[in-house]
Amino acid sequence: MGKRIVIIGGVAAGMKTASRLRRRDKDAEITVLERGSDVSYGACGFPYYIGGDVKEFGCFTNGPQGIRDAAFFKEVKGVEVLVRHEATAVNRSEHTVTYLNRDTGETKVLPYDKLVLATGSTPVKLPIPGADLAGVHNFWFPWDVHAVKQDMMEGKVTDVVIVGAGLVGVELAEAFHKKGLNVSIVEMQDRILPQMLDKELADLIQKPVLQAGINLYFNEKTIAIEGDTRVTAVKTDKRAIPAQMVIVAVGVRPNVELAREAGIDIGPSGSIAVNEYLQTSDPDIYAGGDCAENTNIISKAKLFTPMGSTANKHGRVIADNIAGDEIKYPGILNTGICQVLNWQAGSTGLNETSAKKAGIEFESVVVPGFDRLGYMPGANRLILKLLAEVGTHRVIGAQAVGTGGVDKRIDAIATAMAFGAKVEELSNIDYGYAPPFNGPIDNVSTAANVLMNKLDGRLRSINPKDFQKIKGDPAYTLVDVRTPGEYAANRIAGCANIVNLPLGNLRSEAEKVFTDKKARLICSCQIDLRGYEAETIMRSLGYENVQSLEGGMSGWPYETEGTKPQ
Repeated sequence: MGKRIVIIGGVAAGMKTASRLRRRDKDAEITVLERGSDVSYGACGFPYYIGGDVKEFGCFTNGPQGIRDAAFFKEVKGVEVLVRHEATAVNRSEHTVTYLNRDTGETKVLPYDKLVLATGSTPVKLPIPGADLAGVHNFWFPWDVHAVKQDMMEGKVTDVVIVGAGLVGVELAEAFHKKGLNVSIVEMQDRILPQMLDKELADLIQKPVLQAGINLYFNEKTIAIEGDTRVTAVKTDKRAIPAQMVIVAVGVRPNVELAREAGIDIGPSGSIAVNEYLQTSDPDIYAGGDCAENTNIISKAKLFTPMGSTANKHGRVIADNIAGDEIKYPGILNTGICQVLNWQAGSTGLNETSAKKAGIEFESVVVPGFDRLGYMPGANRLILKLLAEVGTHRVIGAQAVGTGGVDKRIDAIATAMAFGAKVEELSNIDYGYAPPFNGPIDNVSTAANVLMNKLDGRLRSINPKDFQKIKGDPAYTLVDVRTPGEYAANRIAGCANIVNLPLGNLRSEAEKVFTDKKARLICSCQIDLRGYEAETIMRSLGYENVQSLEGGMSGWPYETEGTKPQ
């Protein structure tokens, strides 16, 4: 008789474990307990079903060999999948799981040699008046999706409010916008995608969102949902927003109750603590997917990071280790990406907030450009932010927003970071080059080169969000070194002092215009290439307090003025 393996949870981590383990061990007795009706579905695609990109819901459970249901796993993989069977207790001393048949009410006990907890996560509900009104939905499970779809068809919905501007909230905002609904997002923090993006990149990507007519309400707390039997409005601490449907997308929590009741350790993130082999505090019990804690490769922080990609990796490692290997799971970089209308946003590693929390001293740069040579058809705007540790020059994080090429750059940097790359090494990676794909110096290499200049003291740049705070201070002067035509068309608004002195005239004219060599000068251009040139020229002329504006006009997310402002 083979090993008795019980897996609690039949979505990403659970079914990946079962499938991989069957390929590794033909004799294992594998049983999956899943409390819902569906198994092995691709929940990450749900917003695209709402928006109409995915036409049939069955796409989320269909594979090359047909529908991935309990019968499929029994016939093809030899795995017993019990849907609508909920595990209610784990007896570690007896190596048994008690479970409930949700249809009949019958309770049974199942013995195991190895147990896998893949219990997933559950959406957070808002503890406010009106949270249970008709038309108020979470968006996580298949039944949530069906309820939202039905409401859109039957509820005469014209206005939808999404509470939360994270990945799910933003993806759903795009989906509802495509369907012609009036969309509003309410977020307690001060930006869109607050866990993914630093302020200046978030402010850049919110521009196309606002231009599309999606309403963004930041720094607002949702305090009630109004209506008698059905929602009519969302009340924040600042306003009431009309709504016939509300999506609560304020995050999820790991399902750890079963583990906690069994005496299994819960980690500082609130998820199930696991070692590098994904074993819990009980060596015969593994945990993977949303319910399991992850370790950040850079900061070593313990994190709750619910991602389908991570869950699948967990499942493979767990299966191999049950089969007798000693495979270590290295941790995560918290890499993520999403589509925001016709823009993309992605990040990997640490951002400013998490780097500061980890106590890492870092420098960063914001570098705009195009995702391929600008003269090529389809060239798209791309703004990349790169962070590296001071002293070691180790790359610790990156973010990118733009209308194309974000995924390629974030994945390249994530790969390099996984192997401990320094900025210098990131600069010299041999990226594939041809004009339809990138420039002779890829955006990643350009960002690395700029950051090396800053780390080495050759570049003294200022971040857009920092210049935004001081631009009205008369002690500073913005030196815009673009052509008069560029300057007239679009320039930074609200500067106490701004001078247009084209780069070609700077060396000969600077000392006539700026007589004080201690003047605080910020040089700027379109993408900061000329700004950096201007900074070096000004320093060579003896100016002591000169900087350049990172990103120039292309990376400037705030107010502009001129004949053709952004």
